[in-house]
Amino acid sequence: MYYGEIKNYDIANGSGVRVTLFVSGCTNHCEGCFQPQTWDFHFGSEFTRETEDELLEMLSPPYINGLTLLGGEPFEPENQRVLLPFLRRVKEKYPGKNVWVFSGFTYEELHTEGSHCRCEFTDEMLSLADVLVDGRFVLAKKDISLRFRGSSNQRIIDLRRTRAEGRLTLWE
Repeated sequence: MYYGEIKNYDIANGSGVRVTLFVSGCTNHCEGCFQPQTWDFHFGSEFTRETEDELLEMLSPPYINGLTLLGGEPFEPENQRVLLPFLRRVKEKYPGKNVWVFSGFTYEELHTEGSHCRCEFTDEMLSLADVLVDGRFVLAKKDISLRFRGSSNQRIIDLRRTRAEGRLTLWE
């Protein structure tokens, strides 16, 4: 897997101060995407064990609320293969920090057998995430006043509450 950028002290991609990883590779190709260069699965730098260690170190200060994954597309199957072991490390080392994942795929697509994004890693990856911002960016529904999303069709899903309540629950 490759990544395009790492942001430390990010306040735009989730609640609080965060460490953000922009992964490379996306098959959604949304019109008006703010980072079309990340559609290329080989854009940027290779994601290595050293990259993981660097991110874990960035997460260490107590004022860092958590990790955000976006892209590109974290739920492309080839990205899930690499991100899942990393998320396990994050949750093991920092159980009190939250994980946000931005995906062009919807919550429903991630749970539908046979959909492009669903693979053997999807359920566990979702289980390690606390919030999912889902849905493709739709240029005709672009709204810059929305918090943590680019278009009005996208949802911010509280995955912890969704799991606890057994029904899709939006983040407040």
